[in-house]
Amino acid sequence: MRILVYEFVSGGGPAAREVPASLAREGAAMRTAIIADLNAIGGHQIVTATNGTLDAAIASVDAVWLIAPETNGCLERLAAQVERHGKKLLGSGAEAVRRASDKEGLALRLTRHRISHPMTRVVRDGAGWESVAREVGYPLVIKPRCGAGCQGVSLVHSAADVPHALETARRVTRNEAVLMQRYVAGTAASVSLLADGARAMPLMINAQHLSGSPNFTYEGGRSPLEHPFAVKALNVAMRTCDALPGLQGYVGVDLVLTESDAVVIEVNPRLTTAYLGVRSVLKENVAALAIAACEGHLPGPLFAQQSVRFTAWGDLAPA
Repeated sequence: MRILVYEFVSGGGPAAREVPASLAREGAAMRTAIIADLNAIGGHQIVTATNGTLDAAIASVDAVWLIAPETNGCLERLAAQVERHGKKLLGSGAEAVRRASDKEGLALRLTRHRISHPMTRVVRDGAGWESVAREVGYPLVIKPRCGAGCQGVSLVHSAADVPHALETARRVTRNEAVLMQRYVAGTAASVSLLADGARAMPLMINAQHLSGSPNFTYEGGRSPLEHPFAVKALNVAMRTCDALPGLQGYVGVDLVLTESDAVVIEVNPRLTTAYLGVRSVLKENVAALAIAACEGHLPGPLFAQQSVRFTAWGDLAPA
């Protein structure tokens, strides 16, 4: 199979220049890892694309693996572009990406499925945020409705800090809608899963290392994470994917593990930086497993062979 690996920033284009250095760094690390794993499978021809060649590159291959942020609908548009060419996506389709990326809609969906999620409210034009903030309660998190990573996300402790946080969120997205979300204290984690469009199988739970206040920065993590609620987190992540039909391939679910619960924060319908840790501690080739998932074949339970720490830019070390 001839596979195009398209990483948004290195692929070029005007919109790629708007991506902050932190996301560009993560994208490059994921691109390097996935190309290595696809080559290790054998039997595939791996190609990449640069600025101005995407349509031609898509037309020349059998399948496409996208590495791109959800911000401003970027990943959704790229998925739709692949679908218009009638090529196989090694990941979620445009409609599934749209559902998972809409953090306002996700909050409503998770509430309907009785999955723990922070109270979430939307501020559409900046007006009336005072009453929304009082309802959510301080401290609260302000974030874009459709974003990626920690881009535009702020932790706010008082009303005096809200206007700046709202502006920070709006600067990273063309969508004026901004979310106010109740802050959940606990252990930041992510669950890496494989999905076949109807079901999902967890691969691993990972620790997330975040820094900075009021603006968060994602620095990497640890795979696997040992925690009393690890099994609960895996189950909650599977239920979350069940609530979002159409997810395929590699998927990430971000959570906070409190003293009593596993609280879902958001869903990443794409390759995430935690892939760097997951691939390093499993003996199986995770890219091969993801391709099989897109073809309807999920693996059985998998077990970590070691524990590693990974940075957002691709460095690894024993944990």
